[in-house]
Amino acid sequence: MTVAICPGSFDPPTNGHVDVIQRAARHFERVVVSVSVNPAKTPMLTPEERVALLSEVLGHMDNVQVEAYEGLLVDLARERGAGVIVKGLRALSDVEREIQMAQMNAGLYEGVDTFFVTTDPRWSFVSSSGVKEVAAYGGDVSALVPDPVNRLLETRYKGGSR
Repeated sequence: MTVAICPGSFDPPTNGHVDVIQRAARHFERVVVSVSVNPAKTPMLTPEERVALLSEVLGHMDNVQVEAYEGLLVDLARERGAGVIVKGLRALSDVEREIQMAQMNAGLYEGVDTFFVTTDPRWSFVSSSGVKEVAAYGGDVSALVPDPVNRLLETRYKGGSR
């Protein structure tokens, strides 16, 4: 069985994230969506909220599971029997950082390869940080995020209150 991991902070999940995950799910038997837990960062959403949102949005796909994970990505890959890490690339500016991470991961675990998926052009400008900023000022992000995420952001940032 070919298992792939789609890692990310997903704070919040965007349509770009969902696009990459759906495309990975077409090509791999099982996809583990790994919501990273980084104690050094202060995310807007808890890991549980991010897992719940992604589980709701991706629930129609039988070969996708969503979980939170703290630690090295290569350790998760070993634990889940994953031979592939799938990462989305939005722009050229993503490439250098992502290649460095892929090479580090390959050095730590020879059993894993990183596959890069270019983002659908519709989502190439969308980032979680941009979505949070627009939502915090009361802007409409409904075209950029799945409906459950939009509802949560509208509730969280009622009237553009930061």
